[in-house]
Amino acid sequence: MPYLIEDKLVIAVSSTALFDFSAEHDLYLKEGVDQFRSYQRDNRTEVPQLGTAFPFIQRILQLNTIYSDHNPIEVVILSRNHADAGLRVMDAVRHYELSISRAFFLAGSLPYPYMESVGAVLYLSTNKDEVNRAIADGFPAGYVLPCENPPIDDNRQLRIAFDFDGVIADDEAEIVYQEKDDLDLFHEHERRFRNKPLQSGPLMPLLRKISALKTLERHRVKNMKEYTEFLRIAIVTARNAPAHERLIKTLADAGLDTDELFLLGGIEKKKVLDVLKPHIFFDDQIDHLQRAAASIPSVHIPFGIANYGGK
Repeated sequence: MPYLIEDKLVIAVSSTALFDFSAEHDLYLKEGVDQFRSYQRDNRTEVPQLGTAFPFIQRILQLNTIYSDHNPIEVVILSRNHADAGLRVMDAVRHYELSISRAFFLAGSLPYPYMESVGAVLYLSTNKDEVNRAIADGFPAGYVLPCENPPIDDNRQLRIAFDFDGVIADDEAEIVYQEKDDLDLFHEHERRFRNKPLQSGPLMPLLRKISALKTLERHRVKNMKEYTEFLRIAIVTARNAPAHERLIKTLADAGLDTDELFLLGGIEKKKVLDVLKPHIFFDDQIDHLQRAAASIPSVHIPFGIANYGGK
């Protein structure tokens, strides 16, 4: 029996994160909503290009094919579009063969409050102000940066990369580092509290859901010799030793199952990401993302002291 939606990994995504409607958005800004709606109706048969979030959404939906007895993934479109303009969006969903059947077209209203009604653990949007408001209101949302050359490959893997502090964990450690502005004192603090797990950050619920699927993957690999592992989870963090112990303790205490761990200690993240080639990367620091975003689908999580100068 398929899972109830409350038991699934539910991701909410805006239409502009899923498809490239940048020209249409410019039309909306210059000529207003009526011209925008008219354009969308008149150009309904024009298939939009892919948005930054498309590779991630397309591949995570493939988990429903792998686990067809459960269909554990649900993607819901949350859009500010009117319903008539939304027809083009749903036509594009069908054209690209995405198994998305639920969509909320809200005629200009804020989409993210509806995350609660579907149990979404992530909302992806290209509207920076909207994402800032969502995070401030306690919703796990991310601002999707433009990506000129998203990774395209023929293998069947889905690669997801997370920063740690301010994304998976809260910003307690970042507060210590920024307030002291002393790396040695930061390391001493983290060594002192190495056995105390950090509190959850905004994307901890997402990683918990993905980690549960990762555990299923490991069982498949063990019991089915012909099965090729589909899901890869990486932590890409500026931490290095001795601050690694508290990170690993936090992951273990939460029962999280991940693959790669990159303790960069000041190495530019883009250098690792260009080798790893994740289909999506989440970080709370925009400077790391801006350097990577040209080739890596990147999502800014505007949480904590790194963004607001305090909690």
